[in-house]
Amino acid sequence: MMKFTLGASEKLKSRKQITQLFDEGLSLKEYPIRLRFLKVEEADSQFKVGFSVPKRNFKLAVDRNRIKRLLREAYRLNMHLLIDDVENSFVLMFIYTDKIEWEYQDLEKKMILLLRKFVENQKLN
Repeated sequence: MMKFTLGASEKLKSRKQITQLFDEGLSLKEYPIRLRFLKVEEADSQFKVGFSVPKRNFKLAVDRNRIKRLLREAYRLNMHLLIDDVENSFVLMFIYTDKIEWEYQDLEKKMILLLRKFVENQKLN
């Protein structure tokens, strides 16, 4: 049985990796979520994941934090789509791009579509 957890070793915290991700990484979109990703060689876990909501779109921290919580939950419950089909290690950043907050069910559907798009992208490369 698979564990649906997002542990500390899977969180993207390294400023160096984040900078490298935005400088060299590629991007996929499934509105309202953008995925930046970069293949990495050395990693203690297969995926390092970060979530971002621009302050420009949501002034209040409570709103940004709520959206990040929803994105983390949608990813956590559906990350098996990645783990089953992707062999390499990646650094991932999910960025919420809309100016209004979506319902969780709609966000989860978009997250699933985005993860499937990422898997297909990796199979082609």
